[in-house]
Amino acid sequence: MKKRFKLEGLECGNCAAKMERAINELDGVKEATVNFMTQKLVIEGEDEKMPTIIQEAEKIVKDIESHVIMKKA
Repeated sequence: MKKRFKLEGLECGNCAAKMERAINELDGVKEATVNFMTQKLVIEGEDEKMPTIIQEAEKIVKDIESHVIMKKA
């Protein structure tokens, strides 16, 4: 399953790379990419773990850049 999100307010390329690395380490994630230029996050992961993956990804995004809003694209 693949899910796409818009990262509103993402201002830091280095932060985007940190988010991508951390999300890729989550259990059930096959691949996660954060595109700083388009402010998009794409997560590919196991269907049954996706709700947990999304919840954890939101937490990671907030921990790295607290003002960024993660919305479904």
